[in-house]
Amino acid sequence: MAVSIFSCGGSERRNDIILATTTSVQDTGLLDALVPTFEHTSGYRVKAIAVGSGQALFMGGRGEADILLVHSPEDEERFMKQGCGLERRPLMQSDFVIIGPPEDAARIRGLQSAAAAFSAIARTKSLFISRGDNSGTHNKEKRIWQEANIEPEHARWYQQTGMGMGQTIAIADEKRGYTLADRGTYLTLKKQISLVILLGGCRELKNQYHVILVHPQTLSLVNAKGARAFADFLESPSAQHIIRRYGVEQFGQPLFRPMIRPMR
Repeated sequence: MAVSIFSCGGSERRNDIILATTTSVQDTGLLDALVPTFEHTSGYRVKAIAVGSGQALFMGGRGEADILLVHSPEDEERFMKQGCGLERRPLMQSDFVIIGPPEDAARIRGLQSAAAAFSAIARTKSLFISRGDNSGTHNKEKRIWQEANIEPEHARWYQQTGMGMGQTIAIADEKRGYTLADRGTYLTLKKQISLVILLGGCRELKNQYHVILVHPQTLSLVNAKGARAFADFLESPSAQHIIRRYGVEQFGQPLFRPMIRPMR
């Protein structure tokens, strides 16, 4: 019998809004662009805790967060089915990319799919650095290995960091290995590392973010009013404009694309 990773329960609450979010949203600086505007206009204070999506959902299931910003669709759907989430709203999307050293020993540049790239990495026994942290990125990586019919966990060329995206990219850069990253975090760190994008833009590498309001009936101490206020703000034209333009000035392209249609 399978045991759920989510266990709905309560904990001591504050008047502040506790947001459990992915490290990619934190590492790119997007939260720093959004939160001050919300706090100034609403009077709420947001306490952001940046973890992998799996850990964020676990925190929500225990009532340790009021609102979640995550990108692990299958885990999110399970969280909702278990009654721990009140609402799940689409917010924005980006994509994953496979990055590695410019010399590209596995010769994945120009391949047509992520599964083909992973197969080439395994065939050439090229070093691959995994987050290994049950995050949305790690879950995406595991699905690609499954599509490639490869189980890399015990291979010497496969290493797991147990860390966030920025730290994992730094380790992959130091060791001259390949890794799967979200495009936004890669672009944020691009000037500090030598790794380059070798594969991106594939349909299988899309990366969607959702906002989840933790269910206040199951978790009675959740700040449901504050969570809804923040979720509504993220859907507002002002927040969507910030998301749509974030990264354009610095990187020449947006790091995220809103999934909400602009209001006319």
